[in-house]
Amino acid sequence: EEERRVRANAREYNEKFQYASNCIKTSKYNIVTFLPVNLFEQFQEVANTYFLFLLILQLIPQISSLSWFTTIVPLVLVLTITAVKDATDDYFRHKSDNQVNNRQSQVLIGGILRQEQWMNVRVGDIIKLENNQFVAADLLLLSSSEPHGLCYIETAELDGETNMKVRQAIPVTAELGDTSQLARFDGEVICEPPNNKLDKFGGTLYWNENKYPLSNQNMLLRGCVLRNTEWCFGLVIFAGELRQQLLLCCTEGRERHPLMRSCSPGPDTKLMQNSGRTKFKRTSIDRLMNTLVLWIFGFLVCMGVILAIGNAIWEHEVGVCFQIYLPWDEGVHSAFFSGFLSFWSYIIILNTVVPISLYVSVEVIRLGHSYFINWDKKMYCAKRRTPAEARTTTLNEELGQVEYIFSDKTGTLTQNIMVFSKCSVNGHSYGDVQDMLGHKAELGERPEPVDFSFNPLADPRFQFWDPSLLEAVKLGDLHVHEFFRLLSLCHTVMSEEKSEGRCGAGSSPVGHRTLSLTPMLSTGELLYKAQSPDEGALVTAARNFGFVFRSRTPKTITVHELGQAITYQLLAILDFNNIRKRMSVIIRSPEGKIRLYCKGADTILLERLHPVNQDLTSITTDHLNEYAGEGLRTLVLAYRDLEESYYRDWSERLHRAGSAPEAREDHLARLYDEVEHDMMLLGATAIEDKLQQGVPETIAILTLANIKIWVLTGDKQETAVNIGYSCKMLTDDMTEVFVVTGHTVLEVREELRKAREKMMDASRSVCNGFSYQEKLSSKLTSVLEAIAGEYALVINGHSLAHALEADMEVEFLETACACKAVICCRVTPLQKAQVVELV
Repeated sequence: EEERRVRANAREYNEKFQYASNCIKTSKYNIVTFLPVNLFEQFQEVANTYFLFLLILQLIPQISSLSWFTTIVPLVLVLTITAVKDATDDYFRHKSDNQVNNRQSQVLIGGILRQEQWMNVRVGDIIKLENNQFVAADLLLLSSSEPHGLCYIETAELDGETNMKVRQAIPVTAELGDTSQLARFDGEVICEPPNNKLDKFGGTLYWNENKYPLSNQNMLLRGCVLRNTEWCFGLVIFAGELRQQLLLCCTEGRERHPLMRSCSPGPDTKLMQNSGRTKFKRTSIDRLMNTLVLWIFGFLVCMGVILAIGNAIWEHEVGVCFQIYLPWDEGVHSAFFSGFLSFWSYIIILNTVVPISLYVSVEVIRLGHSYFINWDKKMYCAKRRTPAEARTTTLNEELGQVEYIFSDKTGTLTQNIMVFSKCSVNGHSYGDVQDMLGHKAELGERPEPVDFSFNPLADPRFQFWDPSLLEAVKLGDLHVHEFFRLLSLCHTVMSEEKSEGRCGAGSSPVGHRTLSLTPMLSTGELLYKAQSPDEGALVTAARNFGFVFRSRTPKTITVHELGQAITYQLLAILDFNNIRKRMSVIIRSPEGKIRLYCKGADTILLERLHPVNQDLTSITTDHLNEYAGEGLRTLVLAYRDLEESYYRDWSERLHRAGSAPEAREDHLARLYDEVEHDMMLLGATAIEDKLQQGVPETIAILTLANIKIWVLTGDKQETAVNIGYSCKMLTDDMTEVFVVTGHTVLEVREELRKAREKMMDASRSVCNGFSYQEKLSSKLTSVLEAIAGEYALVINGHSLAHALEADMEVEFLETACACKAVICCRVTPLQKAQVVELV
C-alpha cells in the first residue's frame, strides 16, 4: 500500500480498497488450527521429535525389540500436558480479544448515532467518543466539545506516560459539532500507509475543492483514553487487523487509483503495529535441554554403531557357524545387513538414555512456579489491591536469568512530579534557601517560604525560598520580567476556569500531576492542563511571580502581567521533539513587535546564541553545571527579535512547507533551524524531580543478585550522575567511574580502551598473572570474569553515537558490560533502542 485514501461516510467507496476491519486477534490458535499448529511447535523440541522417530522404528517388525506402546504412552502424556497448558494460555488471549472486540462505540450511520461493537467499525466511519472512553481505532479528530476543536488524551497504553496530551481538529472541521453537519461531511483523506511511528503522521484532507495539511496533532490513536473532554468526533483512518489488500482501478476522485495487490502481514493501527505478532517463545532452559538431548542422542548413536559393528563381526566370524541352530531372520543374507538391523534395535533398546521425563518434570515445575508467583504475598500491592499475575506458564524461569535491566530516569527512578527549584536570570542565580538575614541557609535549615499574597492568582501550593527573585520582579527588573514572560508564553499548556462547586471533567484522577498546581480563586478554580509536568511547573512558577497565563486560542495567548491583562498574537509554534530538543513560539506584542521565544536543552541552545552573549553564556553555564550537580533538570531560555519583512517571507515559506506532499517534516525542520539562530540568552531554569520511594533499596537488592543496571536518559550528565549516586547505583566504594565524552570516533575508542585497560591491569594480580592479551583474546564472558572490583561507565549522547557505529560496537560492549552500572546521558529514543538491541 503506497498511500491510503479514506472518504468520510462512504462505506461502499472505502470497501473497494478492502481495508482491514477493526477486529483484533492476539491469540495463536483456533479450534481448527490448534492441533496441527501446537503439535508443530511441540515437535520443535528435539526430544519429542526423537521419540516420534523411535515410535516409527518400533512399528517395523524386523528391528523392533520393544512394544510400541512403551514409547507412545509417555510421548502422548508429554504432548497432552503441554497442549492443555498452551490451550489454557490461549483461552485467556481469546477472552481478552473478545472483551476488546465487543466494546461499544457510537458510529454515525445514515445520520444517526448507533451503538456498534468495535469489531464492526470500518475505515471511513465517523464515531463519537465520550469522556474516559478508549479510542476504538486511529482517528482523525474532526470536532470536540472544547473550544477550537481541542481535546485531551492520555497515552499510557502507547508510551507509558500518564500526563495528558492535547490534540486539535483542523479549523475547517472544528465547527462540525452536530450529527446533521457530520452526516453531510464527505471529505477525503489521502495519507501515508500504515506504519508503527507513534509520533508521526502526514496526510491531506480534500474537502470543498480545498486541501488542508494533516499532522500527528490532529490524530487520536487506538489505545488512548479521552480525558477532560465531554465528547469528540473522529474519522476512522486505520482500523485493527491488516488483511490481504486489493486496490481496485477506480476513476472516482481526483486521480485514477493504481491497480496494486499486496499481502502485508500485521495490523493497521499504530498500537497493533507496535505490538507485533504472537510468536512461539523458547526459554534458555529449553535451548539448553535441546542441546543436551542432541549430545545424548549423539552418544546413543555412537553406542549403537559400536554394538552394530561388534554384531556384524561376531556374525561374520562366529555366528555363521551356527546357522543350522540359529538361522538369520528372513530377509537377512549377510553379517553386514544383520549389523545394520542390530543398530536400529540397539537404538530402540537404549532409548531410555534420552530423558523424556525431564520435559514432563520441567512443565510441571513451571506450572507450579506460576501459582507460587500468583500466591506470593510479597508481590502483592496493598495500595492497589493487585496481586502478581503470571500471564504465561512457559517463561517463568527467565525471570531468574535476567542479567541487565535498562531503565529510563524520569518517571521510573523519579516521581515525575516537577517542582520549580532554581533559576539563573541575566547571570544572577536565584533559588538558594536563605535565612532571616538574607544569607545562604545552612544544610537542614528551612525558613519561611516566599510570601505570594500580593498576587490573588498565585498557587498557594507553590513554594520558593529565595525572596530576592520576587523583589527583582517588584522592582521592575526588565530581564526578570522577560524571563517570566517567556515562561508564560512559550508552552502548550491549556487553562480552564471552573466555577466554584462544579465537578467537571477536570477532576479526573489521571490529571493529578497537573491539577495539583492549581489555586482556588474567588471566581472558581483555574486549571492548568500540561502535556508534560515540566511545562506545568514552569508555567505555575511564572504564574506565582505575577505572569499568569489565563487563556489561549489557536491565534492568541492572554497573560495577566502583574495584574494587567495583555493579549499576544500567536504567529507560530515550533514544536518540541526528541531531535530538536527545544520549543519556540513566535508572538506579536500589542505594540506590534515580533519576537521569538525559545526554551530547550543547553547543548542545543547555547550553540545558537548570538556571539555577543559570550560572557553571559560562561556565567550561565557555571550555574547550569551547579544545578545539574544537585540532580536538577535544566533548560535554557533565549529570545530573538524578528523584522516584519523577514517574518512575512519566512511565514510564506513555512506555509508552503506545511502543504508539501513529500518530505514535509524535513522542509519544516530546515525552516525552524533557520529562524532559531542568533538568539539572545535570557537565563536558565532548574526543576527538581524527586526519587521514587524504595528506589535505592531496590537497586541494592538487584546489585546483590549480580544484575547490572543501565540508565538511559535524556538529561544532562551531571544530573544523571547525581541521581545515580542518590539511588545508590553509583557509590563511593566503586573502584572507578569512567566518563566518556569524546567528540570523534578516535577519541571515544581511546577512552573506551583506556577504561578497559585500567580494569584489566587492576585485575591482573587477582588473575594469577594472566596477561591482558590472553584475557582480551578470549570470549567476552571470560573478560567479564577476569574483572576484579566494581566499575561504572558514564557516556554522553554524542559519544554514544560514535560508540554505536559498526566498527565500535564490540569495543563499547566489552567495556560497558564489564561495568557494574552504566549511565547514558543526553540520548535520543532511537539511541536507547539501539543500546538495548546491542546488549
